[in-house]
Amino acid sequence: MQTACQSVQHQRGRRQYKRLRHLVKDARHDCIMFANEFQQYCYLPRERGESMEKWQTRSIYNAAVWYYNHCLGQLPVVMVTEDEDAIREYGGETEGVFVISFKNYLDNFWPDFKAVHELFDSILQSRRIRESESQENNGKEYPEHLPLEVLEAGIKSGRYIQGVLNVNKHRSQMEAFVRLQGVSSKETDLRSDILIHGTKARNRAIHGDVVAVELLLQHEWKGRIAALCENDMEEKAPGDTSSEPMPTGRIVGIIQKNWRDYVVTFPSKEESQSQGKNAQKILVTPWDYRIPKIRICTQQAETLQNYRVIVRIDSWESTSVYPNGHFVRVLGRIGDLEGETAAILVENSISVAPFSEAQMCEMPFSTSENPWKVNPEEELKRIDLRGTHLVFSIDPQGCEDVDDALSIRTLDNGNVELGVHIADVTHFVAVNSYTDVEARARATTYYLADRRYDMLPCILSADLCSLLSGVDRYAVSVMWELDTNSYDILKVWYNRTIIKSSYKLVYEVAQGLLDGDLSVVDDILELKELDERTRQQKLEELAWAIGKLTDLARHVRAKRDSCGALELEGVEIRVQLDDKKNIHDLIPKQPLEVHETIAECMILANHWVANMIWEKFPHHALLRQHPPPRQEFFSELRECASAKGFSIDTRSNKALADSLDKADDPLDPVVNKLLRSMATQAMSNALYFSTGSCSEEEFHHYGLALDKYTHFTSPIRRYADIVVHRLLMAATLKDTKVDVTDNLFSNKALEELCRHINNRNRAAQHAQKQSTELFQCMYFKDKVPETDERCTADGVIYSIRTNGVLVFVPRYGIKGAVYLKNKEGLVISCQSDGSCEWKPGSLQRFQNRITSITAAGESITLNLFDHITVKICVQTSRCHPDTIKLEIIRNIPYKTTATEFYQKNSHVMKTDLIKEVTRSAEEAQLAQEKTRVEVIQEEYQEYCQTKHGSLYQLLEEIRDMALLDVSAGNRA
Repeated sequence: MQTACQSVQHQRGRRQYKRLRHLVKDARHDCIMFANEFQQYCYLPRERGESMEKWQTRSIYNAAVWYYNHCLGQLPVVMVTEDEDAIREYGGETEGVFVISFKNYLDNFWPDFKAVHELFDSILQSRRIRESESQENNGKEYPEHLPLEVLEAGIKSGRYIQGVLNVNKHRSQMEAFVRLQGVSSKETDLRSDILIHGTKARNRAIHGDVVAVELLLQHEWKGRIAALCENDMEEKAPGDTSSEPMPTGRIVGIIQKNWRDYVVTFPSKEESQSQGKNAQKILVTPWDYRIPKIRICTQQAETLQNYRVIVRIDSWESTSVYPNGHFVRVLGRIGDLEGETAAILVENSISVAPFSEAQMCEMPFSTSENPWKVNPEEELKRIDLRGTHLVFSIDPQGCEDVDDALSIRTLDNGNVELGVHIADVTHFVAVNSYTDVEARARATTYYLADRRYDMLPCILSADLCSLLSGVDRYAVSVMWELDTNSYDILKVWYNRTIIKSSYKLVYEVAQGLLDGDLSVVDDILELKELDERTRQQKLEELAWAIGKLTDLARHVRAKRDSCGALELEGVEIRVQLDDKKNIHDLIPKQPLEVHETIAECMILANHWVANMIWEKFPHHALLRQHPPPRQEFFSELRECASAKGFSIDTRSNKALADSLDKADDPLDPVVNKLLRSMATQAMSNALYFSTGSCSEEEFHHYGLALDKYTHFTSPIRRYADIVVHRLLMAATLKDTKVDVTDNLFSNKALEELCRHINNRNRAAQHAQKQSTELFQCMYFKDKVPETDERCTADGVIYSIRTNGVLVFVPRYGIKGAVYLKNKEGLVISCQSDGSCEWKPGSLQRFQNRITSITAAGESITLNLFDHITVKICVQTSRCHPDTIKLEIIRNIPYKTTATEFYQKNSHVMKTDLIKEVTRSAEEAQLAQEKTRVEVIQEEYQEYCQTKHGSLYQLLEEIRDMALLDVSAGNRA
C-alpha cells in the first residue's frame, strides 16, 4: 500500500524505503502496490494537529476496510501494526478486517512456522537489549556520525571525500582503505586510496559501506604495514611494500550501509564461559576476517557450537564496542563440505533456490520419448544452415551448457566464410517473463569447484539452448566473408538461424587434430559408427576446418597485438584421481593453442556486435569497458622485473605488452608467468556499462585493445548477453511486425542493471576462488607434511617483505607467505646441504632481496625469483575458512622442476576428482548424521542445477530446520 511504503520512508529513512520498493517491484514476489491516496474512496485528508503517524495509520485502515468491502467480504484483510493504540481502536471495529500485532499475526496465521517464530524472537530480544543498553551506557566508544545532509554538503564543498570502505582481511584491526568514488574522485588531487588506521578512525563502518572521510593533516599520515602477518596472502592493492606515508583519514559518517547476511561461528564452551556473566549475550565470530565480532542474544549458544549459522546486524550504537545483531538460521556443520560451500554462497550473497513452479511452467515441453522439434512457422523466419555448413563446438570436458559453435568454409569465389553461432536463448525467454526476471536477478551462472548453479532452468541450459551435436537448434549467427589471403573482412551479416552441430569436441581432441594426431579419432563419438572410408573423409574435413580456424585466429590476434592487446596469466587448478578414486593431485591447467583459437573467434563476434548495437542505439547499448590501470598498481611489477634486469613500460597497453614479451628468462619460464600474473593483479576490473552514461572515449577495452566490446557469445550463463541479443535483434530485424525496441531498457534502467550484473560477476569470481581454495585445503588436510612427498614442492619468490617472502608454487598454482622470522623471534638459518632451522638472529630487507643473519654470524640471502623448497600444510580455524600454509625447508630448488611437471601432466582434467570429493564428503556426512538421510525424488531432480547431488537438498532441509531440531540431532 502506498501509504505504508511512505510511512517506512518517514520512520526508517530512505535506505529502508528503497529496499521495500525494490522488493515490491520484484516480479518474483507477486506484489502490487495500491496507490490508495489517489483512490477516491480510500483517500483521507490529514486533520489539523494530527501527527503524521496517526494520519498514516488511519489511512491504511480506511483503505483496508474499502478493499474488504470491494471484495464483497469474501477475503479477510489483515493489517499488521505495532501501534497498540491502533490495535485497541480498530481491532474490533470491522468484521473481516483484522488489526493485530506482528506476533499475533504469526501466532494465529502461521503457528507451525518455527523458523520465522525464532527469527522474530531473536530480533525482538536484540531490540530490547539495544534499547536497555542505550539507556544504561552513557559513555561513547565512538564519535557520532554526522547527519546525511551535512555529509552531502561537505562532499560537494570538498571537505569530505566519498568512497567505499575496504578492510584489509590480513590486518582487519589496523588497516582499511577507502577507494574514491563519485564526485570526490574526480575533483580531488588524491591519486591513491585513503588509509583508515585503526578501528576508532573507522567509526563503526563495516566493509563495503559507502562512507564520508575527513583527511587528517599531512603530518598525521601513516603508511601501510610492510611485514607479513598471520594468514597473509597476496592482495589486489597498490603493491606498496614500503612504509611511506599515504593519505590518511577518519570516517565521519556512513552514506550507505551495505550490510548483508553474515556467516558466523559461536564460541567454544571455554570461550563462552570467559565472555562474562550474561550467557545470553554472545560474541560470535564472522567467517569473513573483515567483519567485526557481532553480539547476539540467544540461549542456544552451546547447541550451535559446531555449526555455521547466519546472523544479521541490526545496529551499531556509538556506545557499543561491537555491533548488535540477531540469529537467522543454521547453515551446516563446521568442516562439512556442504556446510562450507553454503557458507561461501551466503558470504557472496548468492541465492541458489530451485526454480519456481511458475518459471518451470514457461519452459517448452521436451522428453526422451517426445523431444522438442523446430516449429514450422519459426523455420520460415530463419536462415537454415543445417544442410550447407559444417558446424561444430569445442568446449571443456563435461560441458553441458554449450553456448557457441563455429563454422568455416571456402566460398565459390575463393573467399573464406567464418560463422560464429550462439544459442538463441531469447527465443525461449520472453521479456519480463518469470524466467527472465529470475535470470536477471541471478545475472550469471555460478561455477564452483564441484558444481554449478545455472542462471536458467536445466531444460534450457543443458538441453534446448545447448548446441549439442546431432540435434536441431535455434541460433543467432554472425557470418563474415574474408579475403582468402589477408583475412581482411569484406562482408558481415547477422541473423537468426537454424543449425545442426556435427561434432561436440573437447579442447584436447581439437588440439590433437590441430597437431596432426589422428589417433584422437577414437574420442570423437560422432565418428564411431561410421565405416573406415567415411570416417577418414569426415576426419580430414574436420581437421581442415580446425586448422583453417586456427590460422585465421592467428591473423586476427596479430592485428590486436599490434594495437596493444595483452596476454595475461591466471592460474586455473585441475585435479587428478588415483586408481582408488581418491584425491591424488592438484595441477595447474595447461594452455592449448585451440583455447586461443576459440577465444579469438568469440572476441571477434563480440567486437562486431558491439559496433552494431552502438550504431543503432548510441544512448542505451550495453557494452563492456576495461579502464586503464592506475600506475601505482604497477610499482611492484616494475621492481620485480628490474631484479632480473628487465624494464617494464606501463605507459600504454601496447608498451606493457611489448615489455612483457621481452621479459623472458630462457633458463626459467616461471619468471615470465609470474610477471604476467602480477600484471593481471594490477589490472582494473572490466565492467558492463550503458553507452548513454559515459563519453565514447571511455568505451575502450584496455586488455583486448578494442575501441568497443560487449558480451554476446554466452547467453546461457550471462544475462548481459541476453540483453545484447535483444539489442542486436532490434538493430537488425527490420521486417518484424512488433516494435521490439519497446522491450529495451532506457539508459537509466540499463545503467542500474549494469551495476547489478557487475556486482553479481564479482560475487561469482570470489565464490569460485574460495571454492577452489576449499578443495586445495581438502587435498592437503589429510596428509602428513613431514612424510608425504606431495606436501613438498618447488617455490619461487616473487615479493620481499620485512619478515618474510611471498612465494608462488607452480606445482599446485598456490601463492602464499613464507616467514623467515617466527613468533619466538628466531630467524631462518641454512646448513651446507640447504636444510633450514630456526636460530636467534635478525633480518635485513632490501628492495630485491632479504638477508637472515644469526647471532653466530651465519647469513643467507634470498633474492626475487629464487627457487626454494617449501613444505605445504593446512592452517585450520574454527571460525574462518582453512588456509594453505607454506614453510621453507631448503633454500635450494626442489628436485622436480615445474617445467618437467608441466610436460608430464598436460591433459589431466578435474571433473572426476571433484565428483569423487563430493561423493566422499557426502558419505561421511551421512554416516555422522543418519537422521538427515533422504532420497531425492525424480520430480525434485528437475529443479537441481547439476546432475549430481547439490546444495539444494541441504538448503531445503535447512529451510525447515529450527534450533530444537538441531538439539535433537546432537542427542542422536
